Amino acid sequence: MRPRKLVWQVVREGLMHVALVPAGLVFLLPFFWMLSTSLKPDIQLYAYPPIWIPSPPNWLNYPNATTYITFWVYLRNTVTIAAGATIGALISCSLVAYSLARIPWPGRNALFIFTVATLMLPFQVTMIPLFIVFKNLGWVGDFRPLIVPHFFGGALYIFLLRQFFMTIPMELSEAARIDGSSEIRIYASIILPLAKPALATVAIFEVIARWRDYLGPLIYLKDQSTYTLSLGLYEYSSQYGREWGLLMAASVMMTLPIVLLFFFLQKVFVQGIALTGIKG
Repeated sequence: MRPRKLVWQVVREGLMHVALVPAGLVFLLPFFWMLSTSLKPDIQLYAYPPIWIPSPPNWLNYPNATTYITFWVYLRNTVTIAAGATIGALISCSLVAYSLARIPWPGRNALFIFTVATLMLPFQVTMIPLFIVFKNLGWVGDFRPLIVPHFFGGALYIFLLRQFFMTIPMELSEAARIDGSSEIRIYASIILPLAKPALATVAIFEVIARWRDYLGPLIYLKDQSTYTLSLGLYEYSSQYGREWGLLMAASVMMTLPIVLLFFFLQKVFVQGIALTGIKG
């Protein structure tokens, strides 16, 4: 009976992989087309039927793309916003999640439910009130509206970190309290080192969200010298013609860091997501 069960399991996993491979190729198709277009000479861009493999590849599109637009300025702005927002999210969300998961105080469960409920509130509802607040503060036109709010927590990240913190045995915290450790010491010395997978997951989510964010920079940034990559690429494509080879080369350079980030951290990412659902 056991060999038959093992054979059936192998067959089932094989069929699953057979179904997943074509699905994966479908998802990779847009990226492959973008990469192919970035290497095409101008004469091959509008060829019919479409040319999937450029011959010969035009590698000059990549260095030319960095001069066609102020690529390095946009990259610096994007990195600044992504780094600042990620640091803010990690600090604020981990502190709030620690309070909700590890410190017993009246009303924490009600506050947690209220916090999670804000996930149902779309950004379009708060977009105009937030813009008015930041305009009155004089922050419109720089990076502060895109960074500072992340130092006040985010419901999704608080939820993920709280669920992970609840999987850590309370005995560790209780032993530290008996030894005279404060909550800040327990949080910094015991909980955070054990929560690296969850923190890495939050960091990956936040970096990807800020890296590809278009609406936020469109609302708050005015000067072209402060544009991010997503906003800068669209601005140039709409104003200065359709240099598709150069734009696709710049798009590949914009996308590649995120692909590499997920590729090298995918094990930590999957571990962080899996462990957040162990205990409710």
